[in-house]
Amino acid sequence: MLLSIIIPCYNEAKNLPILIERCKTVYTREDVEVIFVDNGSTDSTPDVLTTLLKDESILKSIRVEVNKGYGFGILAGLRESKGKILGWTHADMQTDPYDCLRAIECFERHSTPDKLFLKGARKHRPLMDVIFTLGMSIFETILLRKGLWDINAQPTLFHRDFFSSWQSPPEDFSLDLYSYYNAKHQRLTVTRIPVIFAERAFGQSHWNINWKAKFKFIKRTLDYSLTIRR
Repeated sequence: MLLSIIIPCYNEAKNLPILIERCKTVYTREDVEVIFVDNGSTDSTPDVLTTLLKDESILKSIRVEVNKGYGFGILAGLRESKGKILGWTHADMQTDPYDCLRAIECFERHSTPDKLFLKGARKHRPLMDVIFTLGMSIFETILLRKGLWDINAQPTLFHRDFFSSWQSPPEDFSLDLYSYYNAKHQRLTVTRIPVIFAERAFGQSHWNINWKAKFKFIKRTLDYSLTIRR
């Protein structure tokens, strides 16, 4: 298996029919698998996944009974994966699943794919979100003394050997920072591909709701950043 893509889903029942149909269209290679992680959803996500993934071989799902965090769901999927190249993206349709296939081409062309770390670079975002990302990027770069930009951009892809080196990764949104920082720390080649960042098809973000939620996110990120710094 060449590529395993993890898509954590928390109460994404309305988005899933669109997302799965798109995945069926773009993921046709037999060396690619997509693992949807039902991350403790309380809506009809489990039923939707069971119905829409019936008889699928490339697309599959696992269930986390209790939501313990965004990172926990991704890690559960990564541990179930079989690919040489691993990665994740979101279920909210703000980025196209095809971005992951564009990304895998970078690994196939690279002379040392085990030393490559790839993230998206989000385009067409609302101005206030761009300002927020800029502020967080500058803060993290200064604090951690590593050049870090658009930390939470998707997709995120890397070699299985890099995943095997992780020790006590966080189980919340800090997983994006953890993986990016460690890629820099291990001197992997960090590559970015432009991705169009669209509006959610249905529902709303589970953290990017208002400035109160943003400040809560900042506090969690700051706490984890100080842990890394120490």
